[in-house]
Amino acid sequence: MTSFGGYLMPIQYDSLIEEHIAVRKNLGVFDVSHMGEFKISGSNAIDLLQYICSNDISKIPVGKAQYNYFPNETGGIVDDLIVYRLDDKDYMLVVNASNIKKDWEHIRKNNESFGAEIKDDSDQIALLSIQGPKALQAMQSLTDLNLNSLPYYGHAFASFAGFQNTIIATTGYTGAGGLEIYFKSEQAEKIWDSVLEAGSSLSIKPIGLGARDSLRTEMGYCLYGNEIDETISPIAAGLGWISKPETKCINFENIHRQKLDGTEYKLIGFIIDGRAIPRNGYNLVDKYNHKIGRVTSGTRSPILEKGIGLGYIKTSFSSPQTKIGVIIRDKFWSAKVVNTPFI
Repeated sequence: MTSFGGYLMPIQYDSLIEEHIAVRKNLGVFDVSHMGEFKISGSNAIDLLQYICSNDISKIPVGKAQYNYFPNETGGIVDDLIVYRLDDKDYMLVVNASNIKKDWEHIRKNNESFGAEIKDDSDQIALLSIQGPKALQAMQSLTDLNLNSLPYYGHAFASFAGFQNTIIATTGYTGAGGLEIYFKSEQAEKIWDSVLEAGSSLSIKPIGLGARDSLRTEMGYCLYGNEIDETISPIAAGLGWISKPETKCINFENIHRQKLDGTEYKLIGFIIDGRAIPRNGYNLVDKYNHKIGRVTSGTRSPILEKGIGLGYIKTSFSSPQTKIGVIIRDKFWSAKVVNTPFI
């Protein structure tokens, strides 16, 4: 167990590798109730969201979700998040646990100019993420909703495990497919037990933070505090695809300019030759041992059985198949740049 975002969280329940493989091949359940949930409502909700979010909120139909980040005024990222459109003028924002207070203050401050209805429901809402190729099959017995009818990044209000008005969404942070279930906090224990029982015949496992991190790293997903933070350009982080400066969001002029001109450094994925494992903060170097970047995340991929990592590197070295090095305990380990996801 470890302290994480103000909660005591499991690093692993069993073997990290077994948990990782269970999600890739079958299914696993993550208790991610530490995430924050904000409700933004009213006729001015979309105007507020268009200003504080990077993506085009007007493109979200009711019943769908959209990946976003909050740009700050200085060229970095306040947080990354998912925006769900629950109804015509009702939205739910799901943010990182470590940033709940900061994000809320950011929204509250900017809302002074818009007057939308805003509410922090983080303590009232619990969240389970059931991920893996067998997740929908295993969970179908707990709901009358046809889970296969939900599109990717879709959601619906439905009964689940005997409780009404849960939100069932086809979102996640693993790249393995699956569901995320939002419900009242007091229902958490019963729903957790029901999920484990419903998935028992398909070898469901509870999954901790360790495998959550290795799963998202295999997909090349950003983690706040590693790949993105208040000082890192979203364009350098590869988030240009959710950067829509035409909506006139915060810092849109700088975002537009960087989308056109590029950035000095760029987030890349790399695979190490040999058995070494890269870690956050290690130096990336060229063949002459000159520093050209730094590692932001690293792990040993249980699927590839190789050391993989994400890091920022000078853009001139960022092309796939470029040979680079990683300095691990003063030793040079050869590596190559690859496209993400790794699998």
